[in-house]
Amino acid sequence: METHPFRLKPGQDLKAEIDALTLREKWSAACILSAVGSLTQAAIRFADQEEVSILNGHFEILSLSGTLSPGGSHLHISIADGKGKVTGGHLKEGSEIYTTAEVVIGILHDWEFSRQLCEQSNYLELVAEKRRSLSTPPSKQD
Repeated sequence: METHPFRLKPGQDLKAEIDALTLREKWSAACILSAVGSLTQAAIRFADQEEVSILNGHFEILSLSGTLSPGGSHLHISIADGKGKVTGGHLKEGSEIYTTAEVVIGILHDWEFSRQLCEQSNYLELVAEKRRSLSTPPSKQD
């Protein structure tokens, strides 16, 4: 596994920037290893809800986890408000960095992630497949 640490700055969109980086770097399979920072706006889809909730204020990022691929990401976030109340769910676009976000991504060169419709959940779900050739990581031109 290769790692890719980076920092996002105030005003950047946490999910949009992670998704754009995944596409720009052409990672076929990656995951979030670590993330800390703060948000001034959080866009979260709560469990079993269709609508995205927009939360405004100052929030600490307690955790961010999920998988990344060119076909889409699946990210969950936990945040705490100024009183320590924790909220979490699916991270959606529109989550704006307040002071910083320090993120470390793990790139899984031996794997390819894709998303396919699951008949049971009715969502696009992860399909993880081992790459055929494991001798060298793919170049950015693959």
